[in-house]
Amino acid sequence: MNRQRQDRKHGAAKALVLSVLFLILSTTARAQVAPPAKEADQENFRLSVEVDLVVLQATVRDRTGHSVSDLNQQDFSVYEDGALQTIHLFRHEDTPVTIGLVVDHSGSMRPKLGEVTTAARALVRASNPDDQMFVVNFNEKVSLGLPVGVPLSNSAGELGSAIGNVPADGKTALYDAIAVGLQGLRKGGPDKKVLVVISDGGDNASRSRVEDVLTMAGLSSAVIYTIGLADKNDPDWNPKMLRRLARETGGEAFFPLEFSETIDICKRIAADVRDQYTLGYESSDGKPGVYHAIKVTSQSKEHGKLSVRARTGYITGGKGQTGPGAR
Repeated sequence: MNRQRQDRKHGAAKALVLSVLFLILSTTARAQVAPPAKEADQENFRLSVEVDLVVLQATVRDRTGHSVSDLNQQDFSVYEDGALQTIHLFRHEDTPVTIGLVVDHSGSMRPKLGEVTTAARALVRASNPDDQMFVVNFNEKVSLGLPVGVPLSNSAGELGSAIGNVPADGKTALYDAIAVGLQGLRKGGPDKKVLVVISDGGDNASRSRVEDVLTMAGLSSAVIYTIGLADKNDPDWNPKMLRRLARETGGEAFFPLEFSETIDICKRIAADVRDQYTLGYESSDGKPGVYHAIKVTSQSKEHGKLSVRARTGYITGGKGQTGPGAR
């Protein structure tokens, strides 16, 4: 009996020591993040909803390219797979957003990081003060920029430091970083999700494939904006992928000629996010893994036919679940 008591005491002491060691290690280093396992990617993004409600964010412009902010629900038409849908949700208000900043820190970004850091601060200042943001830094590895224990922030200084204090070196794991960014959006409180990707290259180090990232984007509710700081001499440069990610999720792709333009672009993204319309309709098909094409149009007596930018489709995640409809 005494022997058993001693063994139990020894086991408890060993467990306590291991717990303390784990706590020390986890609080003394920035979190380096592995991309989601391919087998778990789709499972992670099949987010539950009580009803099959597909929620879209729509940006509306007139013929001169100016934002239109005085539309009503009846001014919109939403089509899924060519069939007109009944809009059950309509909002146009400046609501808080969860925003992930995915920033390239490969070696070729070294001379550009100063402008990128300033641009990120400008985006934070121009955003809703209740937005929740995080930073994903990447070269051939992916890491979270904010300190351990601070998953989200709305401080321009803190988020700028999360980018600027990390050196630029190594290769580019762009697809892995986007996967981690999409996963990180699920941790934010606000239902509206936005990812801003800033990179000057293609991908030469990821475990994830471009198809994996596009599938994850199709299953998620995220609107993705991409800023390509082009290095046209880079053999891995892939502007088509950046354009496709933005187009399919309802975002926009930017390719500035000068690095200094990044600041104004980030301000424009912040304004775009704050002025979007939210539209929702019931999904017609809950079968998992099925792609559904979406088209949103708008016109009004005052403005005539308008240009609408919104998600072009989504992938259903399973029974009672949708991608863009996930809340």
